[in-house]
Amino acid sequence: MRQAQIFLPGQRCISHAEPELGLGTVLRGDDRTVTVVFLATGDTRTYARESAPLMRVIFDPGDIVQDQHGQRLRVRAVRQNAGLCDYVVDTVDDAANTGDGNTGSQADAGRVLPEAELAPHLQLNRPPQRLFSGQVDADKWFRLRHATHVLRNRMWRSPLYGLTGGRTSLIDHQLYIAHEVANRYAPRVLLADEVGLGKTIEAGMIVHQQLVTERARRVLIVVPEALLHQWLVEMLRRFNLHFSLLDPARWRETHETGVSNPFLAEQLVLCSLDFLLAEDAILRAALDAEWDLLVVDEAHHLEWSPGQSSPAYMAIEQLAQQIRGVLLLTATPEQLGKASHFARLRLLDPDRYPDLDHFLAEEAGYAPVARAVGHLIDDQPLDAADYDALRAALAETDNHILLQQWRDGEAAQREQARAQLIEHLLDRHGTGRVLFRNTRATVRGFARRKLAPAFLPACAPLQAVDDFHVLLHPERALAEQGLNWLEADPRVAWLQQLSHDTGEEKLLVICALADTARQLSRFLQQRSGIRAAAFHENLSIIERDRAAAWFADPDNGCKLLICSEIGSEGRNFQFARHLVLFDLPFNPDLLEQRIGRLDRIGQQSDILLHVPCPAGSLQQDLLDWYHQALNAFAQPCPAAHAVFERMRPQLEQTLAKRHREGHARRWRQCIAAGRELAGQLNRALQQGRDRLLEYNSCRPQQAEQLRRQAQRADADSLLPAFMEQVFDCHDIDSEPHSAGCLVLHPGDHMPVAFPGLSEDGMTITYQRATALAFEDAQFLTPEHPLCRFAIDRVLTGEQGNTSVIAAPHDSLPVKNAAAGKVLLETLFSLEAPPVEALQSRRYLPPEMIRIVCDESGQMVSSALSPASAQAPDAANKPANKPDLDPPLDPPADEALAHTAINAVARPLDQTIAHKIIQAKRKALTRMLARAEHLAEAQAADRRQAALAQADHRLNDEIERLRALAGINPAIREEEIRFFSQQRESLHRVLAATQLRLDALRVIFLL
Repeated sequence: MRQAQIFLPGQRCISHAEPELGLGTVLRGDDRTVTVVFLATGDTRTYARESAPLMRVIFDPGDIVQDQHGQRLRVRAVRQNAGLCDYVVDTVDDAANTGDGNTGSQADAGRVLPEAELAPHLQLNRPPQRLFSGQVDADKWFRLRHATHVLRNRMWRSPLYGLTGGRTSLIDHQLYIAHEVANRYAPRVLLADEVGLGKTIEAGMIVHQQLVTERARRVLIVVPEALLHQWLVEMLRRFNLHFSLLDPARWRETHETGVSNPFLAEQLVLCSLDFLLAEDAILRAALDAEWDLLVVDEAHHLEWSPGQSSPAYMAIEQLAQQIRGVLLLTATPEQLGKASHFARLRLLDPDRYPDLDHFLAEEAGYAPVARAVGHLIDDQPLDAADYDALRAALAETDNHILLQQWRDGEAAQREQARAQLIEHLLDRHGTGRVLFRNTRATVRGFARRKLAPAFLPACAPLQAVDDFHVLLHPERALAEQGLNWLEADPRVAWLQQLSHDTGEEKLLVICALADTARQLSRFLQQRSGIRAAAFHENLSIIERDRAAAWFADPDNGCKLLICSEIGSEGRNFQFARHLVLFDLPFNPDLLEQRIGRLDRIGQQSDILLHVPCPAGSLQQDLLDWYHQALNAFAQPCPAAHAVFERMRPQLEQTLAKRHREGHARRWRQCIAAGRELAGQLNRALQQGRDRLLEYNSCRPQQAEQLRRQAQRADADSLLPAFMEQVFDCHDIDSEPHSAGCLVLHPGDHMPVAFPGLSEDGMTITYQRATALAFEDAQFLTPEHPLCRFAIDRVLTGEQGNTSVIAAPHDSLPVKNAAAGKVLLETLFSLEAPPVEALQSRRYLPPEMIRIVCDESGQMVSSALSPASAQAPDAANKPANKPDLDPPLDPPADEALAHTAINAVARPLDQTIAHKIIQAKRKALTRMLARAEHLAEAQAADRRQAALAQADHRLNDEIERLRALAGINPAIREEEIRFFSQQRESLHRVLAATQLRLDALRVIFLL
């Protein structure tokens, strides 16, 4: 094969940057650009002509090619025809692969194959050409290439790939949710964990996994404006994801540069909901941008009712209808009412939730099913009522047979039937697979809350104020009376003293109003010299971020951060343990949001809740209400919102008469009634627990298994060893920095710039605990940009794909080994074209097949990547039950391991190596053909396993839609036909996936 760099329409070429795209066809070219279509994947690329990573492909006589029908052909001659090639070919029969010298049948001798008819998935075997032309690399590069394949295969085979590579703690329920959601074909879910359980982390893990596994390329995140920079920083700091913030200024700036749609200028975009609604043109541009994944935070702000939808809801609904994957985040799934809850569910799965009336009717009839489901999940016997409830729920399907099998079958049959019943009920009852909600009651490890009330002297000017709504903000009431509230309000002096008494510890202060936060912070700084920052809605986003960063700084930060109510939503300050509730909100949801800023996973200390209460004040009444009626300071109260809604008129009436005679007695009665109602509702919630929802949100055994596997992967030495090889080959200096950390510096001869590695160096760690404690250190995992760059550089380049070494003939466990003979170690890559719409690599991830042959063509050693041997079994598992424990070690039948050869390898002088290659050329050619034949047999098994897995997953989805069509006529036949077409397209792509010889090493026996 030879190459030239003249590109004419119709010529065939490959991209050496993306060889997996297969053989491309030049569509057009001019002085500046060349455009190529890669029919194997459906991708079209336009390159700058001078820097195009393209190689013109012209096959030579003797090369093996394929036509578009998959027929293998041997090139006999090449004819030029107006800049294009016509190949004279004949067929190649299977005997040619055995190395017996047969050149194939002559039945088709003389057939002319225009280069346009070459198979589009054809990839080039370049190592033999380099070997026989004397281009041999140092053996350390071949070893690096092998190590790269092993690491990449491990990555793609791991069910946790993309989920544990971020700077996050390994927390069971977060791992479970992210794993469950991210492995779906098109994740569309509502993440509704209680405040403090890490919804943002879960969403980040899912987004990260979708991107690194190439299941998504374009992601849009829509959040409240106040949370823009928090999301921007979290995605970068934890997951190394560089989102572009699109706001009015950036919108205008991008438009001025001539970009018609700024949403298309970046792959990862973050914007606020207000920005999205600011102009019709902005929403239209977002709708035209063809996203793969949409994330919406604080989704409870999307208002909907059967007769009316808010502009925000309609905008997100339009996006959700076009985008394949959708994640909605909210901590209050049902607290705003059933209609609001349904509104979010219908955004995610309109097939499952077609109308509100049907949803409410299903909810009303769910109670008996829920009780029976609890017994089913716990594998407890059913009484007659439970059995009837489940039988009725399964009436329109054949699954009632499974119910009978679970009740009457043998042990193995019973367990299988039980699992299938649960999976079916998840899809058809309650919120099923769409909603994930973990609560503190089921997630352990939270800090204790301790109430620290401060009973202060009465504030006389407020005694005459009657309106309790005014008294919710006493500072305003004082100001309306012409007083300087900062001097008249006893809470201010108390806060000054608390700041002094707590020494160096930080205080988070939350109040209702922006003016209160601003005036209080200024007063404390000017009068007392207390370093205090204000955080409120009248500040710009950058100003808020600066205030939060100043508070977070452990060395030079401020002592107090004084927030308005906006500080109770979204921001996390769990590094502090003192929360000052400067005033108490009337709504218990706001109180829980405030406490949730500190009471979160990751909080290491008991939380002290400071509540200043002037004698006889409304603040004292509310303190008693929350503490005695709802117990809301000690722990979250699930029934708090329902109690508030039911008792609100009584509460308002009682508090409105708080200055009248008998108020204390009436208020005690109100608290007693609230305590009794809260107890009743909490007991009812416990009895009516949605066991299916709990089961779907976190299955403890699987969650624990995921965490343990992640911990084992963290402890594995494969990545550090691989990166040491990378550093050695690329002249990167590595030296100890501190406990658990290394510092990297580019050497004088580093051949290429690595991302993030500047002359100033980069501090790295492979230890999760160190990364969490020391944020200046980069947390190196296989998913880190530095590691991914190294993998791509090694596997897309030529260096290391040929090597020649020597080894004593008696040092290797090879039969009939003799001095003067050679062994051939070959590394083949089986890699499905990355067709994003089909998620082809989901079923056939990159695979290395290693074959070692002797001169007789005998296979000395063979190994697929770890877990490959189990792939056929994995294909028969349910789609949402991937193997959680793939083996990490090579298969036991690998007789001559790569490391065994390395242990006895001796370098060879280039001149001697070239003489050996020339002397053994015929033998090596036969060995190469034999190795390809043996590897292809293993590749065929992998393709079949991948096809079986694709069939299983897509057939499940087709069956699900057909079942749902029985209760929802809105499901169209076209939707079902779409998945059938997906299955057929996957069959074509996977079946056509070609094996590619990636590297070879000749071992000369001494």
